[in-house]
Amino acid sequence: MFNYESMALSADELIKNALKEDITSEDISTGAVIRNAKKGCVQLICKQDGVICGLNVFARTFELLDAETVFEFYVDEGDRVSKGQLIGVITGDIRVLLSGERTALNYLQRMSGIATYTAGVVKLLEGSKTKLLDTRKTTPNMRIFEKYAVKIGGGNNHRYNLSDGVMLKDNHIAAAGGVKQAVEAAKQYCSFVHKIEVEAENLEMCREAVEAGADIIMLDNMSVEDMKKAVVLIGGRALTECSGNVTKENISKIIETGVDFVSSGALTHSAPILDLSLKNLKALEAE
Repeated sequence: MFNYESMALSADELIKNALKEDITSEDISTGAVIRNAKKGCVQLICKQDGVICGLNVFARTFELLDAETVFEFYVDEGDRVSKGQLIGVITGDIRVLLSGERTALNYLQRMSGIATYTAGVVKLLEGSKTKLLDTRKTTPNMRIFEKYAVKIGGGNNHRYNLSDGVMLKDNHIAAAGGVKQAVEAAKQYCSFVHKIEVEAENLEMCREAVEAGADIIMLDNMSVEDMKKAVVLIGGRALTECSGNVTKENISKIIETGVDFVSSGALTHSAPILDLSLKNLKALEAE
């Protein structure tokens, strides 16, 4: 769903806002110790094992402060990295290196943490037909970065936002007066190119959804046994998605149900950061 080129269309404004949040008027600490431009370099070091993600966002953060900042990365996006590994060297105005450090690392650590967590869940799905999806449970103003990180980690993106696809959840169904009515209303309102997904909480809702012509049926917070029955009931007439409290710990049981997809909000709302650090800053002699 995402590559960096498409993400860049909106990334700059988001990064600028993050920088403005951290630098209201000036970086007082840096201004106090270094008054004029001075060239220097600093090392980007990994402090734990994981999957690196967000190198371009990291670099862009510094570039927005000074376009002449230079980066030498020793790994590629999506590579596995290990504790103590030198990831790269950043060269530029020391004032920029100091002022942009925290914001740049926040992006890189967050995105790498999501990619790392996602890769771990994807590994648990190996050998099954079930594919991993993310959700809209993302940090405000971070969605484009977090969903990109899921892709880098080997997962798949669910709809990006409310304009991206039809999902009829419990409250939509209640507002419409039932599953059948909600699906019929969606078919009348939406273009034929949009698939219709229905959230089902029990087997009767699954039956109503498949009979109404839903394209995808989400098995929401069902027991493993009920999910198995639902997959049989649906019988391939619609794609199936399992959702609700999906974690690394219970995903093996979910695979046994035969669902096509499993969506997990934990990929973006519960992934810990990957610990990274900018260290060993030093001044360089003027050329």
